Amino acid sequence: MQDTKEIHQLIKQHDKLGIRLSSNANHYLPADLLQKLLHPHRLTFYFFVFMDKGSSNYKVDLQDITLSSGQLLFVLPNQVVTPPPIKDDLEYFKVGFDENTLALLPQQFPFLVNPLNTQTIPVGDDAKQRIRKVFEILNQLLHTEGKHDVDTEVILAHLNTLLTEFNSAYFKGKTQDNISSLKLSKYIEFKLAVETHLTEQHSVNTIAEQLAITPSSLYGIVKEFSGISPKEFITNRLITEAQRKLHYSKRSVKELAYELGFNDPDYFSRLFKKSTGKSVSEFLAEQQDLSGK
Repeated sequence: MQDTKEIHQLIKQHDKLGIRLSSNANHYLPADLLQKLLHPHRLTFYFFVFMDKGSSNYKVDLQDITLSSGQLLFVLPNQVVTPPPIKDDLEYFKVGFDENTLALLPQQFPFLVNPLNTQTIPVGDDAKQRIRKVFEILNQLLHTEGKHDVDTEVILAHLNTLLTEFNSAYFKGKTQDNISSLKLSKYIEFKLAVETHLTEQHSVNTIAEQLAITPSSLYGIVKEFSGISPKEFITNRLITEAQRKLHYSKRSVKELAYELGFNDPDYFSRLFKKSTGKSVSEFLAEQQDLSGK
């Protein structure tokens, strides 16, 4: 298991922006880098796959995902992704960019917090045509001679348009289904608070106080969007982080527990098995079997 920060720096296509775009027409990479990226790896950047025609299977944080025509897959920093083998019968665009590039855009995109807990976004026919055109322009900008001289603002403007389309498609029809913008805003704030203080393991009451709402209101909001309670949400997020860390190296239960903010390794061990159905050692053995190592 590897971190992709160094790889992303090697393959970026612009001197000032940490961005790379590829398609079925120009997906070429050095063989050694391609082999690394075809294995499970933890992302340090935002990654999107827009499937124009065809179907392909990805694995994100141990979840199998089938990406079909007219769908978008997005993977966030720190998630573990396993790409499919390269196929010749697909038409697609892929784009990856780092946090610094995202920070240069003129607006924020709530879907990047993934409040609806989905890795794929269906795209309607009209939006599909617009998205394809923006990808084609970006593809041309980043794959032409002298691409490093292309105005940074031009690339950012098109990337902003692309993410605006993604954000709109992500929430299409959702905010109209009795989901108020205030509830959505509070849920996004809750997810951000969990991410920011993950290893500190703040209590639900503490997070509710930070968000200026009652614990019962927070419970209702989190339950509505995620289907589980705030406490279950935090626990699931911690176990997901534990699984990600175990992809990298053979940590002991004690080391892993302390890294995630647990003072009692035995309690963490029981929680891990209850959540995954496997002990830490069984999980590691299964990963070794899958990797053939």
